[in-house]
Amino acid sequence: MSLFGRRNRNRARPRNEGPTLLERIQWRAVGAVGGVLLAAATLAVLLLVALDRPVRRVLVEGSFQRVALPEIESAVAESVHGGLATVDLDAVRERVEHIEWVDQVVVHRRWPDALRVEVTEQVPAARWNDTGLLNARGELFLRNARFVPSELPALEGPEGSEAAVAKLYLDAQGRFIEAGLRLAGVRLNDRGAWELELANGVRVRLGRLAVEERLDRFLRLAGPLVTQRAAEIRHVDMRYTNGFSVGWSTRSAVAVAPQEDATPDA
Repeated sequence: MSLFGRRNRNRARPRNEGPTLLERIQWRAVGAVGGVLLAAATLAVLLLVALDRPVRRVLVEGSFQRVALPEIESAVAESVHGGLATVDLDAVRERVEHIEWVDQVVVHRRWPDALRVEVTEQVPAARWNDTGLLNARGELFLRNARFVPSELPALEGPEGSEAAVAKLYLDAQGRFIEAGLRLAGVRLNDRGAWELELANGVRVRLGRLAVEERLDRFLRLAGPLVTQRAAEIRHVDMRYTNGFSVGWSTRSAVAVAPQEDATPDA
């Protein structure tokens, strides 16, 4: 007789125990769902293969003056890898955007074998320094233009100041038109001092401090004088606390500023 009783390996499950996890799984349903998913994946792959035809046509839309159509088509051809279904539209767009004078690009698939490329050309809004061109958003899109339209306003400033100079010009030009003047240029020097140039040749010195306040004061107080006597004036200096001074084109000079403001600020 064994010291320890032999264990009954075929012991019956206690009545209070339910079915195990594996017994609860409905394997037929799982198999059916898996079959459906596998069939769907197979169908998707077959459909992708059927639709992934080579790109045979490039449909370019847009109005161009400086961008050449063959240049766009060549850029698209260089960036297309694979068929129409798998082509990377972002890669195509980025490649076309690198062409000079191209502003914005939108690329669509046109089934069964074409890409539609919508291109917007840059519109120059101002000159930048000697040979650069800015768009209406104040972005420098061309640094060394072969031809710079002389009728564009002339904006100047240190490297990286394009947006700030363009903003002052865009914010001020409408107000100058209302005052009967036309703003032809804005200059920011290396010390951070601002100067405006009017279409009649008069320069307006705003300096580095309180630029918006000085601009408002020019339009309110000095603007009417410049409108009436522009031919006699070389510059208007607004770098005073309350007034301004005028540099006349003749030898006689008239200071239009309070006595305590004999020396301009920065």
